[in-house]
Amino acid sequence: MTSARELPIPPRASAAKEASEILRAWINDGALEVSLLRVWDEPDAWGILLVDLARHASRAFATEGICSEASAMRRIRDMFDAEWDRPSDLGTTDKVTKQ
Repeated sequence: MTSARELPIPPRASAAKEASEILRAWINDGALEVSLLRVWDEPDAWGILLVDLARHASRAFATEGICSEASAMRRIRDMFDAEWDRPSDLGTTDKVTKQ
């Protein structure tokens, strides 16, 4: 069931024959909730995905005139490093299957 709070599927992914959704992230009462598929055989690819996500977020800040893309990337990386070194919330991970 689609919710009005869900983001739209990107146009190229929507039109592609073999595109797959691999990640959903929600903020729920201030906490992060994630659904993901472990699609790669090695964890290294997730590092690339995380950096690519940071670039997209940085461009969004720049496009909206909030700060430059470079400034946004620097701030995201600074917070990534700080969170990596001193996690504010380790959260939990549960295996959930489709119903």
